Amino acid sequence: MAETSVMILCVCVPARNEAMRLPTLLDALALQDWPGAIPVAIGINNSTDDSVAVVQAAGVRYAGRLDIQMTERNFTPDCAHAGSARRLAMDAGLGLLPTPEGNALVSTDADSRPPPHWLRNNATAFSRGADMVGGRIEIDIHEPLPPAVHRLRAAWDRYWADVRAIEDAIDPLPWDPAPRHGDHTGASLAIRADLYLACGGVPAIASGEDRALVSAALARGARLVHPVNVHTSVSPRLEGRADGGMAVAMQHLFASAQNDERLMAPAFTHWRARAHWRRQLRVQPDGNALIARQEPMLPPMPNDMMLEPLS
Repeated sequence: MAETSVMILCVCVPARNEAMRLPTLLDALALQDWPGAIPVAIGINNSTDDSVAVVQAAGVRYAGRLDIQMTERNFTPDCAHAGSARRLAMDAGLGLLPTPEGNALVSTDADSRPPPHWLRNNATAFSRGADMVGGRIEIDIHEPLPPAVHRLRAAWDRYWADVRAIEDAIDPLPWDPAPRHGDHTGASLAIRADLYLACGGVPAIASGEDRALVSAALARGARLVHPVNVHTSVSPRLEGRADGGMAVAMQHLFASAQNDERLMAPAFTHWRARAHWRRQLRVQPDGNALIARQEPMLPPMPNDMMLEPLS
C-alpha cells in the first residue's frame, strides 16, 4: 500500500435531506483501510431535516479519522438540482487538498455504503495511470430487491457484460483491460483534481451531471478505467434526490417487473458496428478525444432486441 498512500483522496458528498442515510456512509468511510485522516467534503443543500446535526455529530465521533468539512447552501428553485449539489461538494473538496496536482476527488452519494477497500483500490488505479476511476454500483444487501426486480436487473447486467465483451474483442483499451465493469456515475467516480479543474468542474445541469463531467474529461483525452475491485453499494430506493437519477431507473425496473414487461435493448450487431467505428477513429491523432466528441452526435441505437430475464 505504500505506493498509493502518498496520494490524497477527498471524498465529496452532495446531500439533501439525508439525515437517515448519512450515518451509514460516514461509518463506512471511517472503516476504510486507508491510512491517516480522510478528508470528506459534504455539501448540504436545501435540507429541512437534521442532516447538519448528523454531520456535526459524526465530525466529533470520528475526529482524527474523518476530516469532515460541511458546506451549507440553499439554492434557488431553478438551481436546486443534482448538478449544483454535486458541484458544491466537489468544489468544496478541492479546498481540502493541499494542491490539485497528484491528488484526487472521489464522488459518492449519501445513500452509499462503500466497502473498506474502496479508497485503496481507487488509489491503486490512479497509480497505474488512470485519470478517472469508475466504480461498479451494486444494490445494498441490507435492502434486497424483490425476486422479479432482481431477475430484470440481472438480465441487464448480463446484457452489458456481453456488450463489454464485444468492445474488448474489437476495440480493447490497454488502460482499461478486461475484466472490467461499465459504471462511472456520481455514486463512485474518482477524478484527478487537476483534470477536474481543467474540465471546468461539475456542469450545473439538472441531471446527468456525472456523465457530463466524464464526457468533458474524455474529450480532453483522459483515461477512464473500470476495475472490478472498485465498487460501492447503494440503496434501491424509489424516491431519490435527483431528477433522472438512480431512483428513476429503479422506478422503471419495478414497474417493468410489476407489469411483466419484456425488456428491449439495442441488438449486439449495433454494438459491433460501434466498436469498429471507435477503432477506426482511435488510430487517428488524438483519436480518443475525437471519439468522445463525435460519439454523442451519432443517431441513437434502436431498441430492437428482446432481453431474456434470468429464471
